[in-house]
Amino acid sequence: MHAAYDRDAQLGLLVEVLAISGARPSQAVRLLVDDLRDHPTRPKLAMPRSGKGGGRNRSARKAQRFLVPITKGLAAKLRAAAQGRAPDAPLLTQSNGWSWHTGSRVWPYRHDVRAIVISIGLDPDVVTIYALRHSSIARALLRNVAIRLVASLHDTSVGQIERNYSRHITQHEDADVQARAGLLEDPAAPLAAGNVVAIAGR
Repeated sequence: MHAAYDRDAQLGLLVEVLAISGARPSQAVRLLVDDLRDHPTRPKLAMPRSGKGGGRNRSARKAQRFLVPITKGLAAKLRAAAQGRAPDAPLLTQSNGWSWHTGSRVWPYRHDVRAIVISIGLDPDVVTIYALRHSSIARALLRNVAIRLVASLHDTSVGQIERNYSRHITQHEDADVQARAGLLEDPAAPLAAGNVVAIAGR
């Protein structure tokens, strides 16, 4: 996120929205100025839904919104970006003022993101901008956010999260710490001989 801001302020803002909301890029680029719910302590974004799972009603589904919490810091940056602009104007724009949403599969940020990933020592053929979404989901799961809520906030299903994350979650150090909190400790179990310490006079 910091590397994106170093490269371009508007790209940094897009990347921060993706990192904090966990939205797909195709959703975030369709945000409008009016989608910022600028509450002083609990700001949110009215995120456009993706067309996934919409079937024949794909267009109608993409017109729907759902609320996603964001940080107060991000809200302040978005408030500044939205100042003086029409409610139906794009909330996130490129530095030239154009929308990131081109309507095609060729994203304007593609080459910049590859350069950023390389600059932080990672492989751009392995790590894509979707890593921000995956990190958001994993972070929520590891912090014990209910899986139903995680799915809803990321516009996906519990089944998809189970399929994509269950096999990885137990490998994470935080997951090990949480799992150990639920282990049964038997206070009546005898100590191993090597753990017995003699007390003088007894």
